[in-house]
Amino acid sequence: MTELIEPRFICIGTHHKTGTIWMRRVFRIIARRLKLAFIYGFTNWHEGKHCDAGRAILYNWSSKLPKPVMDRPDARILHLIRDPRDVLVSGMRYHLRSVTRDEKFLHRARPELNNRSYQEHLQDLPDDEERLLFEMEHKHRETLDQMLAWDYTRSNAVEMRYEELIRDTSCQRFVEALSFLGFSEEETALGRRIFWKHSLFGGLAGATPRAKRVDAHIMSGRPDQWRQALPRRVAEIYAERHGAALVRLGYEPHPTRWLAEMHHA
Repeated sequence: MTELIEPRFICIGTHHKTGTIWMRRVFRIIARRLKLAFIYGFTNWHEGKHCDAGRAILYNWSSKLPKPVMDRPDARILHLIRDPRDVLVSGMRYHLRSVTRDEKFLHRARPELNNRSYQEHLQDLPDDEERLLFEMEHKHRETLDQMLAWDYTRSNAVEMRYEELIRDTSCQRFVEALSFLGFSEEETALGRRIFWKHSLFGGLAGATPRAKRVDAHIMSGRPDQWRQALPRRVAEIYAERHGAALVRLGYEPHPTRWLAEMHHA
């Protein structure tokens, strides 16, 4: 890769149920306060015409950022992943109850589901065990494939895990990320305050009122939910089908040994 220069394109890539709404809100507010362009969804290089004047924050919820942008020497990237087992649990719970129309795939009729929607099919299944298995081989597989397809060797990217950020009560890890992304000391201090204000351990803690969109996506936000939430049968199937992915992503040293450590749900 070309030698890195002063950052101009600040790319934020997340995945479904990995802190997407959280990061979008934080970086949108940062962009507004700093008067930077904020381009949401950014998947096409030609969208760059909207930010020719200076620095811009480019955001994509499935990390499908254009390679010509990511390969630029003046681009910096923050890429966020989450333990896939928590993505599975969080995704199923959200897809079962969500009433927002943001997720188009969730509410449109599907011929392969007898013209029911994804959500209607989930709701018609007999129990959470069957719902988790359905989720595992549909939306979850798509999200997992996207996390696995990411290039983790990029020198211009800072790799972060949801588990790091949700425990980052000092905001130190986030501050380090902002510095890597090219924000000045003053800008980083502002970003830290915004991050705290919009985090579950900070300004969103307790009974503090939240935006409806935030509440719609947040069930608990805790890491390692899968240890209590995955039924044994589901966990065993997950280890068989996706255990290798857990190893590749650095969440387990072995595809199946983690089964011995989990609580029975």
